[in-house]
Amino acid sequence: MERDRLTRTLKMNRKQFRRRTGVYPETFAEMEEVLTLREGRKKKSGRPAALSVAEQLLMTLEFWREYRTFAHLGDDWGVHETTVHRTVERVEAALIASAQFQMPRKRVFQEAQLVYSIARVDASEVPCERPKKSSAAGTAARKNAIP
Repeated sequence: MERDRLTRTLKMNRKQFRRRTGVYPETFAEMEEVLTLREGRKKKSGRPAALSVAEQLLMTLEFWREYRTFAHLGDDWGVHETTVHRTVERVEAALIASAQFQMPRKRVFQEAQLVYSIARVDASEVPCERPKKSSAAGTAARKNAIP
């Protein structure tokens, strides 16, 4: 199923590919090359990845393009949501480290989200409004006490 999605996407024409992924096929190939080089430089191989480098890149581009949840992407790609999260972070880090692509850093997003708000609070004292205490037999507490 996942490989079908990759092959279908790679067979799309330039305009459809850009509409689906957000990048042109040439850019996709460059990104895939960067990720393949990063995989080749790894010292420890460890457990093999569930998805190929191209599938990881396509999944990351789908996340960026559609902002779907990791759980939904994991269901579609047949992996767990934590695997999707790790993959997206790993691909982002590799692309930023390559310096071939203009990727905004987290700092840019945080600066853009600064919103100042001013709240005014009235702190003047106001007496509580409640009935005055009386020793008369007609209060509610005293009525309940009489058998």
